[in-house]
Amino acid sequence: MTREPVEAEEAETVEAVSADLEVEALAKVEAERDEYLADLQRVAAEFENYRKRAAREQERLIAHAHERLVRELLPILDDLERTLEAAARHEEAALVDGVALVERSLRKALEKEGLAEIATDGPFDPHVHEALLTKAEEGAEPGSVLEVVQRGYRVGEKVVRPARVIVAE
Repeated sequence: MTREPVEAEEAETVEAVSADLEVEALAKVEAERDEYLADLQRVAAEFENYRKRAAREQERLIAHAHERLVRELLPILDDLERTLEAAARHEEAALVDGVALVERSLRKALEKEGLAEIATDGPFDPHVHEALLTKAEEGAEPGSVLEVVQRGYRVGEKVVRPARVIVAE
């Protein structure tokens, strides 16, 4: 009879040890699972950041290409404006109409690319205007734009060329 209680105790001890080993193994597997999950989440976040960074870089490159194109076409627009002014003084209507058509077409094409003229009415703004000289003029508020020497343009929020102006003293 003494043998049965010893065997029962040994069986309980074996079961307890076995249960402890299973709990430890389970805890180890869960810790490993949590580590892999954290790694996966970190890699997913890094990939999302990379994707956003690549999209921003692509947008920046596109904006740079537009800016370069607009910068190259601005002298042509300036020449057309000067030609229109000169032709208007000599009253050559056919020339004026033809050049005006070209100027409107070029302006429309540049506007499609995001070109916008910088406003020159109101006070001088050093962020978008370039003061060529100051001039005293009666009735003009000091610091206001009196005359536009050369129009300024922006593409989106970026100033491509500041407006060159004469400012009141």
